[in-house]
Amino acid sequence: MWRGHSCPRPLSSAPYNNGMLVLASASPRRQELLRNAGIAFEVQPANIAEDQLPGEAAKDCAERLARDKALAVARQHPHDCVLGADTVVVVDGQLLGKPSDAADAARMLRLLSGREHQVITGVCLVVSGQWSVASQTTSVTMSEITEKEIADYVASGEPMDKAGAYAIQGIASRWILRIDGDYSNVVGLPVALVVRMLREHACA
Repeated sequence: MWRGHSCPRPLSSAPYNNGMLVLASASPRRQELLRNAGIAFEVQPANIAEDQLPGEAAKDCAERLARDKALAVARQHPHDCVLGADTVVVVDGQLLGKPSDAADAARMLRLLSGREHQVITGVCLVVSGQWSVASQTTSVTMSEITEKEIADYVASGEPMDKAGAYAIQGIASRWILRIDGDYSNVVGLPVALVVRMLREHACA
C-alpha cells in the first residue's frame, strides 16, 4: 500500500524515466545482491539510529527502520526511486541486531547455536513522496557451535556488522543446517520482493 500525505502516484508499467534507483544503505551485501540481479543503482547511505522501540515487534521494527532510511535519503533525491532496507534476527521473541562489540557477538551466537531462528528484512520504496513498505521472513536452523568456534569466528571480524552476528554467505555457512524461505533475505535483501516492488511502482 502506498502511504504519504499527498496523492499517491498512479501505478504504471512504463519505465520510471525521471531518475535513478538510490539504495539507502552502505551494506556491501545488499549492493552485491542488486548487482547480481542486474539492477542499476546508486548508493546514498542513511545515517539513522537502528534501535528497537520499547514494546515494538521485530517485523514492525524492521519495516520502520527501512522506511526511516528510505525517507531520510528521499529528501535529498526527490526525483529518484529510493530503496531502504533493514534486517533483524529473532530467536524466542528476542530481537538481535548488529552486535555492539565482540562479547555481544559471542552472546548472540550462543543464543542461535543449535536452534531455529527467523531473519526478517523490511523493505521500503519511496517514489515522488509516496512510500510502500513490506517485509520478508526466512527461518534458519543452525547446528551446535562450540565455544572455540564462537571465539574464532568473532576474532575473524565477520560477525561485527551483521544482524544476529553472522553472515550466511561467509564462514557461518558451515553451521547452517536448513533454510526455509528466501536465501537472499538472510543475506540482507529479499531480491524477488524488491524486484516486484520496483516493477509495480514503475522503477524498473
